[in-house]
Amino acid sequence: MRKIILTTLLIALSTVTTFAADTPLNIAHRGASGYLPEHTLAAKAMAYAQGADYIEQDVALTKDFIPIVIHDIYLNDVTDVAEKFPDKMRDDNKYYVIDFTYDEIKTLNVNEAMTDSGKQRFKDRFPAKKSIFKLHTLSEEIEFIQGLNRSTGKNIGIYTEIKEPKWHRDHGKDITLIVLAVLAKYGYKNAEDKCYLQCFDADELKRVRFNFKSKLKLVQLIEEDADINEIATYAEGIGPSIKQLYKTDFMQRARKANLKVHPYTFRKDLVAIENMSSNELLSFLFKTAKVDGIFSDFPDITRDYIRTLK
Repeated sequence: MRKIILTTLLIALSTVTTFAADTPLNIAHRGASGYLPEHTLAAKAMAYAQGADYIEQDVALTKDFIPIVIHDIYLNDVTDVAEKFPDKMRDDNKYYVIDFTYDEIKTLNVNEAMTDSGKQRFKDRFPAKKSIFKLHTLSEEIEFIQGLNRSTGKNIGIYTEIKEPKWHRDHGKDITLIVLAVLAKYGYKNAEDKCYLQCFDADELKRVRFNFKSKLKLVQLIEEDADINEIATYAEGIGPSIKQLYKTDFMQRARKANLKVHPYTFRKDLVAIENMSSNELLSFLFKTAKVDGIFSDFPDITRDYIRTLK
């Protein structure tokens, strides 16, 4: 994996473009996950090299309270956990991060996301179960990105998501307190810091804003329509699915509420709307909807498109 990380860092590092403050953000969705297994340091290195403005971290807690970077609260579809720890499967046939210590997590190998039937979810991406990739902690990823910022002279941000906070609390772990403490340790405390904090749980974001008095930029993730005016009372941004933008008044309502809009997820191998090419989708997002940023599995493609905008 070290060789892959070093190789991907060489890609495009020499190309630097200066944009105006209102240029849409290129947000690497789980890293450059269109090219390498998601949420691995190799994928984060490639995203950095491909011109991401922010790199995303989904966070879940281990049994020993360590926040790790993984897309969900369970391990099934991105690791070989079933082979190494068959006795840790719960009754719902899932292996939960919270049932493993970090030392146990480190023994697992990461692969491309798989379906329940055991097939690779995106067949033309990095071949499943090839090479060696590992999971890592939130602290390790932040140190990795900040280290690259120092060595390259850039200032790439982090975009952290708290996964299932209520579920974690029901299992005796306050993931939000732990994540906020890690972010603060590395200098992410205020609105001007290069950090967004996002969550699908509205009550938890309100807790962050009003109970913990956090000054970080908060983004409310949504899967369905939501009360945009209410969101504006505690968050700076909103994260809808791309399909939600086709509701004709969505962007108008978000703009009226002064919310930034960062939809998810651009995938060239899975465009959101049938009969629409990647270029047509990007044109809709950036020229018609005029979003403020986009989560992308292919940060090089979205980078190149953003550079064409005037």
